[in-house]
Order: sequence, then C-alpha cells, then structure tokens
Amino acid sequence: MPTVKQEVTSLLDRLPDNSSLEDVQYHLFVIEKIRRGLERAEAEGKLPQSQVEERLSKWLVNP
Repeated sequence: MPTVKQEVTSLLDRLPDNSSLEDVQYHLFVIEKIRRGLERAEAEGKLPQSQVEERLSKWLVNP
C-alpha cells in the first residue's frame, strides 16, 4: 500500500495544472473516505449483495 505522501504526489500529478486548493482538498477528502471505508469493510466484514438490496429497497422507490 502506498504511503500518504506517495498518494498525494500521485494525486497532484493527475490533477490539471489549473486545479484550485479546493479541488485538491476535495480529492483528498474523497481518498480518505474511500480508505476509511475499505478499512472498515476489512475489520467489520462486508454484506452480501442480497442484504444490501434488501436494505436499500426500503429507501429506494421503483418507478
């Protein structure tokens, strides 16, 4: 797994030269949320697709 510094360097290399500080902050925020989600899934386990669909069906409206 890359270090945080390596991830930030990679992000900066991929962003356009005219990116704002706000753009960089947003992308760092998204990377951190994904990292936390992956760590949580590893520690707590994942739900099977059928359970996810069942839970979401209570919130989603089918047209």
